[in-house]
Amino acid sequence: MTFLDRARRAQDDFDGRLHHVGHGKYGRILRMARKPTREEYTRVLTITFIGAAIIGLTGFGIYLFFTLSGPWIWANYFASL
Repeated sequence: MTFLDRARRAQDDFDGRLHHVGHGKYGRILRMARKPTREEYTRVLTITFIGAAIIGLTGFGIYLFFTLSGPWIWANYFASL
């Protein structure tokens, strides 16, 4: 088998696998997909950033609460146990 025959067979196998990509479970989604506009992209980016900031600030607030008030709670309420 020559190099060209192996290359053609590899190309045919690859094309055969790609032929079924547009069909089946995700075919409709792939056919309807499009590139977002700049406005859509910035809106999604802004909402994602706000969500990440809220989650981060909530976690930092919990950390501060337990770091600053944790020793006081432990000393006053759990020392007698």
